[in-house]
Amino acid sequence: MNQTVLKHLPPEHVDVEICRADELAQRRGLTSELDEMWSYVGKKAEPRWLWHAIDHHSGTVLAYVFGRRKDAVFLQLKGLLAPFGITRFYTDGWGAYERHIDPAQHHVGKEHTQKIESKHINLRTRIKRLVRRTICFSKTTMMHDLVIGLFINRYEFGVAI
Repeated sequence: MNQTVLKHLPPEHVDVEICRADELAQRRGLTSELDEMWSYVGKKAEPRWLWHAIDHHSGTVLAYVFGRRKDAVFLQLKGLLAPFGITRFYTDGWGAYERHIDPAQHHVGKEHTQKIESKHINLRTRIKRLVRRTICFSKTTMMHDLVIGLFINRYEFGVAI
């Protein structure tokens, strides 16, 4: 609490609300980082994108989808995020985000997307199919989505399949 500002405010302008830390996060609403990560299936001319969202504070993955870099795929991700009640989205400047997220809830910039970019590095390190210059690649989209999806389900959601 900023004590110097508080001293100069009249008491009728000050509201004090006491709550637990976990309740405070719930009241403020969930904030999320969104990003997409490029890889390919078969050859580089057939790109495949992993779109995912993480909780801005904890870094846990909330949802992910696979597809092209199109608005329809982002709308699938947005549909998966609807039950979370996200009040703030942090993204890069990709057009799909700007077209489909309310500007009052959307913040564009790299200063708040550091956790999701770190997730990209970890995924590229652990899954060789996501490395740009590699001889390890998927031959079908089904295998590509299965391998990456199983990894995310196991290490992010704790689901052993």
